[in-house]
Amino acid sequence: MSTLSDLVYAQGRSRAEDVEWLHRLAGDGQLLADLAFADIVLWVPTSDDSFVAVAHTRPSGAATLFYRDIVGDRVRPQWRTQVRDAFQTGKIVDSASPDWFEETPTRVRAVPVRRSGGGEAAQTIGVLTRHTNLGEARTPSRQQITFNDCADELFGMVATGDFPDMSAPTSPRRGAPRASDGLVRLDVDGITTFASPNALSAFNRLGFDDELEGESLVEVVTQILPEKRQFDESLPVVLTGRAPWRADIEARGVTVSLRTIPLRDHGTRIGAIVLCRDVTEIRHQEQELITKDATIREIHHRVKNNLQTVASLLRIQARRSHTDEAKEALTQAMRRVSAIAVVHDTLSEGLAQNVDFDEVFDRVLKLVAEVAAAPNTRARTHSTGRFGTLPSEYATPLALALTELVTNAVEHGLAGQEGDVEIVAERTDDQLAVRVRDTGSGLPEGQVGRGLGTQIVRTLIQGELGGTIDWHTIMGSGTEVTIEIPLRYIERSPV
Repeated sequence: MSTLSDLVYAQGRSRAEDVEWLHRLAGDGQLLADLAFADIVLWVPTSDDSFVAVAHTRPSGAATLFYRDIVGDRVRPQWRTQVRDAFQTGKIVDSASPDWFEETPTRVRAVPVRRSGGGEAAQTIGVLTRHTNLGEARTPSRQQITFNDCADELFGMVATGDFPDMSAPTSPRRGAPRASDGLVRLDVDGITTFASPNALSAFNRLGFDDELEGESLVEVVTQILPEKRQFDESLPVVLTGRAPWRADIEARGVTVSLRTIPLRDHGTRIGAIVLCRDVTEIRHQEQELITKDATIREIHHRVKNNLQTVASLLRIQARRSHTDEAKEALTQAMRRVSAIAVVHDTLSEGLAQNVDFDEVFDRVLKLVAEVAAAPNTRARTHSTGRFGTLPSEYATPLALALTELVTNAVEHGLAGQEGDVEIVAERTDDQLAVRVRDTGSGLPEGQVGRGLGTQIVRTLIQGELGGTIDWHTIMGSGTEVTIEIPLRYIERSPV
């Protein structure tokens, strides 16, 4: 499915600032849909004087009208005039009579989406439509009335360019407060005029046992917070409804996340909506993940240190060996261990179990070039293309296999001469192809080495990575080894 950006840019009428504004508004589509108990659709104009839907959000507390996603569809004939009038006049346009959609009576409101500046200085860049299902109409509760009033105020802010507020920080959606989690309505002085049952329950768990309505939210939270505990400096701004911000309250082992949305009438602040959600379990999970990530990084760090110790012991043993064969075997083992250590060193520096393999290979290449070159051999190694980011399951065997191939190219392909070793990486979504070329004497066509290094490479590429490997002589001189690795092999393998 096309992204919002793709759909907007496809119309050829929007700038980057418009797309960012529309992204922010679409991100709050669920809030608008839940407050309005209606489907919310975001439209942008097309080059042929029509409109196309770029975002659609269904209400979580009411029946949807659209059982199929209409993103990418053009505006329907029964809404076209209303949407066009809202776009051209910059004013909210309500349907004059119930609109029938698939035998269901609906009420449609078209709200012009205006970007920045507020008032007449704002530019209309799209239209937001609210589709209310009248088939399930019933006597509204006080909460529904308040939610609808909040929705109307936000729609008015959309029409004047006051919402969304681009100064508000973006934050992860995981754990973000929603209208259904708890809503507190504040007046201009920060006094609570309405608190939903879920909001009241959240504050009760924090230790507040009275009613929220009629109370200053700042004073309520001041009573809750432990005296000696440090709190977020932005908390007073959030609790008074003066800025669009996020903050957490923690007391009695409970964490409640708050999000404030100041309400404005043509730029003048008239109150605020405060969304609240009990995120205690989510914060515990996040802390556990942080602890586990730190533990994993420490393990990689210790493994790297141990491998470097082993490599050092092998180097010392190689220097004390009395035969060239033993010295060569120990040196090769030292080089292999060092290559694996490079991968673990990279993994110890980040949170994700993915590595930038270009960085890893640059370090491995320097290591191989320094160790493998013989006194009478002058090898110039260089790489082109990009490996990209790879999971550690790929990085370790691939680094070790490439170490073997480059080592063979230097020690055997360029033995006693001057030449080049080139590594070319080509990556697609499904495959990584790597070619290792040297300008040495080359192998007889059809013959492949039978040493330990060749066996290691075959085992790693074919066995662990599910790839293919091919040796052949370059026309004129030199050898080229081609590796092809399917990037989804490991994910398909049974555990």
